[in-house]
Amino acid sequence: MTDAFDVIVLGAGPAGENVAGRCAEGGLAAVIVEPRLVGGECSYWGCIPSKTLLRPGDVIAAARRVPGAAEAVSGRLDTAAAFAQRDAMVSNWDDAGQLPWLEERGVALVRGHGRLAGERAVAVALGDGGTRELTARHAVVVATGSTAAVPPIDGLAAARPWTNTEVTSAHTVPPRLLVLGGGAIGAEMAQAFSRMGSTVTVVEAAPRMLLHEEPFAGDEVAKAFSAEGITVITGARVVRVTRDAAVTLTLDDGRTITGDEVLVAVGRTPNTRDVGLDAVGLAELAGHYLPVDDRLRVEGGEGWLYAVGDCNGRALLTHMGKYQARLCADVILGRDVRDTADGPIVPRVTFTDPQVCAVGLTSEQAREGGRPVRVVSVPTGGVAGAAVLGNGIAGTSALVVDEERRTILGATFTGPGVQELLHSATVAIAGAVTLDQLWHAVPAFPTVSEVWLRLLEAYGL
Repeated sequence: MTDAFDVIVLGAGPAGENVAGRCAEGGLAAVIVEPRLVGGECSYWGCIPSKTLLRPGDVIAAARRVPGAAEAVSGRLDTAAAFAQRDAMVSNWDDAGQLPWLEERGVALVRGHGRLAGERAVAVALGDGGTRELTARHAVVVATGSTAAVPPIDGLAAARPWTNTEVTSAHTVPPRLLVLGGGAIGAEMAQAFSRMGSTVTVVEAAPRMLLHEEPFAGDEVAKAFSAEGITVITGARVVRVTRDAAVTLTLDDGRTITGDEVLVAVGRTPNTRDVGLDAVGLAELAGHYLPVDDRLRVEGGEGWLYAVGDCNGRALLTHMGKYQARLCADVILGRDVRDTADGPIVPRVTFTDPQVCAVGLTSEQAREGGRPVRVVSVPTGGVAGAAVLGNGIAGTSALVVDEERRTILGATFTGPGVQELLHSATVAIAGAVTLDQLWHAVPAFPTVSEVWLRLLEAYGL
């Protein structure tokens, strides 16, 4: 059977869904090819289940900061209820609820593994052993995402490690959880399972947690973890893993650490090894991030092949994949648009307690780019709005300012529940709003957003 469409999309995660949906809304015939669940990694083994598992502990911690509410918090977190809520949020790993969104937009769905089979051609290996040939009149979009990277550490693969897939779908709390990696995924799941009763140890090879954020961010998270009983080991590499009755990690300094499960959260690898790149003369890109131009066209793909989301490596975040998808669809529809956010205006949140919310460049990145930079910072808890939220609200709010243009290049906010401060910074950076203009953007009282006023005052306005 051969089917012709205007646009073929490989992958039904958030990026794939959005590019197909926007193309269909623009009048093109679109089809998505997906071997697993519509909704992708984010919906079932990423953002949604991980944040759902974090939420009970966050609520309890917030209540304990408030006299009157703190006295009402007693007993332990109900892990069975937490897992049940997670199961509901991922629809018990059933994508039936996702399908109406595609149907309403007229997007066709082919379940199977799709591979490029030539120019604007895709061969789909179906679940029944058959093959379906698809052709695209305009474009093929690769939106196959990424999977957890498992480094070649002696014995690690044989030790049956957890990745984000296993940790977000777990139904029991291991008595002892070992976490390899102190980035966002490792940090979030370390705290979630610690608050559900696991004894957690985080091992990070870099000198600090959250290496790609401002140094104070990782330091504050590590300090909070220590106060909660989470052990954080930085500057140490795991050189060997064994699993017998338990899992044992051997570090490069000779120390050993034992746990019941080990979570690997040291990065991602693109799902591009088996998408048929050899059939279109791009065999050298198999297993690598697909390089794209500012219109999301794959370099060397002769203008009809696109890549959005994790598989292009630009910004491995769901919201950035969806942003790229919207732009990609607009390009396919003939609109003159370009990707300007990837790199200089990427918002990101690590949903630990304290949260780490950042957008744009860090001070180090800005200086490396040759910009005349000044950093201003104030305590996040130093405003009345934070005091209203409870006692002991801590954290740091910081701006990276371009001294020449008097605009913001980057912003970082740490503290409990500060994620809603982030979009104002994103708008300021995207719009190149000057500090003098921001002086007239008056924050409401008493809200935590009053840290913006304190930051501008610290700058000298």
